[in-house]
Amino acid sequence: MSLTAYAPTHVRADHVPSVTARSALDRFCVEVRPRAMRLALLETAGNSHLAADLVQDSLERLVARYPDKPQAEWAPLFYGILRNRITDWHRRRKVERVFDFFFASDEDPDGEAPGWESLADETPGPEQRVGSLQLAGRIADALARLSARQRQVFLLREMEDMTIADTARAMRISEGSVKTHHLRALTRLREWLQDDNPASGGPEHHAC
Repeated sequence: MSLTAYAPTHVRADHVPSVTARSALDRFCVEVRPRAMRLALLETAGNSHLAADLVQDSLERLVARYPDKPQAEWAPLFYGILRNRITDWHRRRKVERVFDFFFASDEDPDGEAPGWESLADETPGPEQRVGSLQLAGRIADALARLSARQRQVFLLREMEDMTIADTARAMRISEGSVKTHHLRALTRLREWLQDDNPASGGPEHHAC
């Protein structure tokens, strides 16, 4: 496949590689694609369409940004770009799971704050996805209603993926306090957002 399949139209003339370099870059793109696809498939739980998009976008960025780099640098540059694109996708997926979480109704019988991934719906339907996007503003408002400590624990645990121990060290509180603040934050956020959600049958506003 020709390099022109990856190169965007806005590449500056002084960044267009020579014919020899272009041929070598074409070969690199063809050869690296299957290996990159295997990596992307592992990272996206076998989603072939998403994996192909991530690889294609990464190849385009490589050609657009580094056409004049030495051939020895193409592989590390490409895989660095691909890793960043996969990381961005995981970050967006986490935010979607945050949204989906607030519609979950199951409670852990031991009273512990459940793991985020265990509560999120892995295959939300179209209506749930639309509802989740509409909740963005309400989630931000609900986070602001938490106490400062509950909000900080929530963000460190759920958005930064910090362990209970690391969160406790960062906030200089006990691990027991982290668990308590985390559970209270999750409980209150779920209650507030379900009550504010018309689909849940709750009131339009919930008193603190």
